[in-house]
Amino acid sequence: METKRPKIIAVCGKGGVGKTSISALITRALLEQGNKRILAIDADPAVGFATALGVQVGRTVNDIRNEVIETSKEGNRDDKLAILSKLDYEVFEAMIQKDNYAFLAIGRSETEGCYCKVNSYLKTIIEALASNFDYVIIDGEAGIEQVNRRVMEEVTHLLLVSDTSFKGINVIKTIEEVASGGVMKYEKAGVILNRMKDENEKDSVNLGKLELLGCILEDETIRKYDIEDRSLLGLPEGRSTYVLSELLQKFGMI
Repeated sequence: METKRPKIIAVCGKGGVGKTSISALITRALLEQGNKRILAIDADPAVGFATALGVQVGRTVNDIRNEVIETSKEGNRDDKLAILSKLDYEVFEAMIQKDNYAFLAIGRSETEGCYCKVNSYLKTIIEALASNFDYVIIDGEAGIEQVNRRVMEEVTHLLLVSDTSFKGINVIKTIEEVASGGVMKYEKAGVILNRMKDENEKDSVNLGKLELLGCILEDETIRKYDIEDRSLLGLPEGRSTYVLSELLQKFGMI
């Protein structure tokens, strides 16, 4: 594949505000662009992004990481070097290839400790892998430290998702403040207010210097799909999908 710089969007916010659903709907919207190479990365240990896309996860990046660490603990230098030498192959094998996109789960880190060299190797491999795609969507944890530490240090678009609660808004403000302080490099940042009862709610929200890209109302169809454990890629056209496509255009993603 030709190496080029993809558009990389990291979706972050407080837990429970709908980050994963937004990540899945972004993937859906980008797939509609046609003939684009898309990599979806689940950086949340709960692996909810996989469920939202209808993907069955086998091996994760952290499974690979833990194997290297356990081998290192056992003290067999030759085995350790052999595993390190094929880390890129192992990560590629862990990536799930679908008809029109690829999926990679970071997973939960079961082995404690820094192991900075292993983490650095894996992050470099993921960044190199991402360069083969047109779009990369990262569904992150509540903060950005895990994305930065174990996925990649630089994204093009930081998408902050929140409901209209004070706690949710405070979290995204903190995330942007930490990111702009040097924890993560990004080119653009914007906010989606999600799960709103009506658009008038936004009038009572103080985002400070953050740019509001738009609002998505509570969607019973999305809720029904979540309850029934159905992939959001099959969600029918509706207000949420239409609004999200408009927001992605405003955000410079499509």
